[in-house]
Amino acid sequence: MSLVTLIEYADAPPEVRAVYDDIMKTRGVDWINNFWKALANNPADLKRIWSNVKQVMAPGALDPLVKELVYLAVSVTNGCEYCTYSHTAAARKKGMTDAMFMELMAVVGLANETNRLSDGLRIDVDRQFK
Repeated sequence: MSLVTLIEYADAPPEVRAVYDDIMKTRGVDWINNFWKALANNPADLKRIWSNVKQVMAPGALDPLVKELVYLAVSVTNGCEYCTYSHTAAARKKGMTDAMFMELMAVVGLANETNRLSDGLRIDVDRQFK
């Protein structure tokens, strides 16, 4: 259960509705997910974070699927259940297959294991890497 009220479209003030409308248009959907409904309790943050998402997740040097895969990997590593579900759905919409998902999870698991080993052993960084 959310710790804040989820602001539904019908109950949203005009500045929140404007962001909601942009989210739906940009994503090609007819609904607002709970993350945005929670952020709507602070309209300035809602607008700022949505603007950042649009900028960072837009096509660029990395294609949108790669960006979603990175976002998903970070979400899994950070243990964010909501973000893991949300970005799995977004990555699937952009073309992620079950095989890609399983391979990504293997890379995430390996990276977390080797990162912990490296940090725990306090291994000096090779000069060639610097």
